[in-house]
Amino acid sequence: MQKAGNRLRIIVQLIETEGGAHVWSSRFDGAIDDFFDLEDRITEQVAGALQPSIRIAEIERSRRKRPQDLGSYDYTMRAMPHVWVLEKEESAKALELLEKALAIDPEYPLALSLAGWCHAQRSVYNWADDIAESQAMARSLAERAAEMSGDDPVILSVLGAVHTFVRNFGTARVLLERAIALDPNAAWAWSRLGWLENYSDQAERALEDFERALRLSPLDPMNFNNYAGMGAAHHVAQDYDKATALYRRALEERPHASWIYRGLASSLSGAGRVEEAKQAYAEMMRSYPDLTVSKLKQAMVFSPAVLNRMAESLRKLGLPD
Repeated sequence: MQKAGNRLRIIVQLIETEGGAHVWSSRFDGAIDDFFDLEDRITEQVAGALQPSIRIAEIERSRRKRPQDLGSYDYTMRAMPHVWVLEKEESAKALELLEKALAIDPEYPLALSLAGWCHAQRSVYNWADDIAESQAMARSLAERAAEMSGDDPVILSVLGAVHTFVRNFGTARVLLERAIALDPNAAWAWSRLGWLENYSDQAERALEDFERALRLSPLDPMNFNNYAGMGAAHHVAQDYDKATALYRRALEERPHASWIYRGLASSLSGAGRVEEAKQAYAEMMRSYPDLTVSKLKQAMVFSPAVLNRMAESLRKLGLPD
């Protein structure tokens, strides 16, 4: 802590004791008169930033272990980066690792919940041939995890996300709000609540939730999904130019998250930007050559009005029924 006149500068560091490596650091400036506000801001941001930083450090630690020394926790840590990416092949890799974790400990709640999340990804991102089957598997795994660890914000967030994807919005909200009550700085819970607001046509609330998630965890590897969520919020509000800008920001951070092109092509079409829409549509169809309006509506969980607008925009670009 440094003081100069009426100003304070506080530097916060997280250091791994084993090797002395800096895991995370940040700097906070403020006036002494605003000390309590500054203290609250530091508490919020440090708590939010530490969670992904510690996870990343734990993932690296598990990678340094010999294969014969790996336990359920280590396989789960190794799976996490593949879960975060939200890409089809990466999600499949995550499931392989999580199955190894569950072979060692079939009742490990974090592994169960993350496996449930991977199956939920298969449904909502149009990766599964049988969307209903993936939804059922996701729900089964997540609920098993919640039975054993109903007070873990991560597990509750996963279960909330799964219930969102099977359109149990009331249950999803209860679970996500419980996660936030347990940990008000749980960035991922705020992000999932933002998506729930999108699906409930509450675009302004969704934007607030995504902005809070970004503020809480500015280094989080899942932040591209917050930008995609903000794009979806503007899409719901029919502000297609803003939606386009944020979808593109998400793709800049995660270029292979091809599911984002479903929203981008639709928003460009809705904005009347025909040539750009055709390019985005071509990118979408490269990843989804068999996509139809019917499959899109079955996977995505926006309100019927929003889905109908998206479908009509994509029909104009050539998407078959």
